Amino acid sequence: MIDIDKIIALDVHTHAEVSCRQPHDDYRPEFDEAFSKYFKVTKRPTIQETCDYYRKLNIAFVMFTIDAEFELGRRRIPNEEVAEEAAKNNDVMIPFASIDPHKGKMGVREAKNLIEKYGVKGFKFHPTVQGFYPNDKMAYQIYEVIAAAGLPMLFHSGHSGFGAGVRGGGGLRLEYSNPIHLDDVAIDFPDIPIIIAHPSWPWQDEALSVALHKPNVYIDLSGWSPKYFPPQLIQYANTLLKDRMLFGTDFPLITPERWLKDFETAGFKEEVKPLILKENAIRMLQLKK
Repeated sequence: MIDIDKIIALDVHTHAEVSCRQPHDDYRPEFDEAFSKYFKVTKRPTIQETCDYYRKLNIAFVMFTIDAEFELGRRRIPNEEVAEEAAKNNDVMIPFASIDPHKGKMGVREAKNLIEKYGVKGFKFHPTVQGFYPNDKMAYQIYEVIAAAGLPMLFHSGHSGFGAGVRGGGGLRLEYSNPIHLDDVAIDFPDIPIIIAHPSWPWQDEALSVALHKPNVYIDLSGWSPKYFPPQLIQYANTLLKDRMLFGTDFPLITPERWLKDFETAGFKEEVKPLILKENAIRMLQLKK
């Protein structure tokens, strides 16, 4: 179990990038090439390597894969692998799952199984790479399973580095990830946390508006160094939304060392920093018994 008094932070946004159970699927290598160029990432750690790394830093973390098999035609890393690795490293790792909403009733069955038998603690959606609007009723049958379990749902928002630079963007549509579409989801599922991931450029104001209006909506600060955060994001993090801002890195794309270093001088109030670094996430994930 995670010792919430001991950890210095809780990172709500890290990626499982390498499977130890199946080979990497290079069905569309142009995505990998553009990804490495855009993010300047060469090495992708295994799940266990990530656990060991975060343990040394005394930081707990949420991890997930992304299931975009429908839109990309690429085999995902198994949700079961993420959950089982988390069970072996439960002092530092919290498992989220990812299921492409296009999987319909099979996706519903998988979600139930992951919750009941594997103990996943939330679900990640990426509208751009999964090819759907978050408020599309197609996805609601999976949302309903998640909501019945009282678990959070985390949605990518804003620009997508994945597909950036590929011819035609790889066919991926940025519009799917405008956070204004989560306004409907927050209305229809008002009793579970809905997390808008990243500074939502070019729709930062839409994200702030949805979070300000809907009390079950959180914003995670992953994917960017804090020194590049829009000023209005810092303004609301210091004031009206200080209880619903969450530390996240997007590791391995950004390391927690870099993020935390830049966070110190980005303009956040001292009394707000502990809320962002771990207290808001501990409350949202119901880790305090």
